[in-house]
Amino acid sequence: MLADDSTLLREGLVRLLADEGHQVTAAVGDAEQLIAVLERAEEKPHAVVVDVRMPPTHTDEGLRAAVHIRERWPEVGVLVLSQYVERRYATELLTNDSEGVGYLLKDRVVRVDEFLDALERVAAGQAAFDREVVRQLLARSSLTDPLATLTVREREVLGQMAEGHTNAAIAVRLHISQSAVEKHINAIFEKLGLTGTSGYSRRVLAVLRYLGT
Repeated sequence: MLADDSTLLREGLVRLLADEGHQVTAAVGDAEQLIAVLERAEEKPHAVVVDVRMPPTHTDEGLRAAVHIRERWPEVGVLVLSQYVERRYATELLTNDSEGVGYLLKDRVVRVDEFLDALERVAAGQAAFDREVVRQLLARSSLTDPLATLTVREREVLGQMAEGHTNAAIAVRLHISQSAVEKHINAIFEKLGLTGTSGYSRRVLAVLRYLGT
């Protein structure tokens, strides 16, 4: 299901997804309609794509709908689209369970492969966060930056984790072995005082929470 007040973008996504073999069961123009069609649907979609800012106030309707969907229908993946990096909205979404959640900038939609990859990961219950969103969430101005203890490679691995990539995918993307990735991840959580956190997506969320405080 899709929710975006831009008719051009909405119809473009419907056509794109249909061409790629996905079934779009509803495409609406605001968050209220999205919740309504979800409530009526006997079979829930694998994922919804929702814009952050929609009518009537064009502030956070989409974000609030995304949080509501995750709470009420946790089996439905949610991919949020935003024109800009809106740190408060991204952090609010992240502070809920990050499994089956994604946050992309709208210009990623133009990069079809990236958009489809993110959507499919979210539908599969994984996380998918835009690298620019992650960069800004991880950006620190404080002199007590907890990232200061990490090596360059550990920072790279942390960034890939925060985007929602699996250990195997990180190994491929950074051209290192999977055992090396696991070693770096263990070092990251030890340095950030996050040892003992279980679950891949929960660990990513824990890091982002820690760095966002």
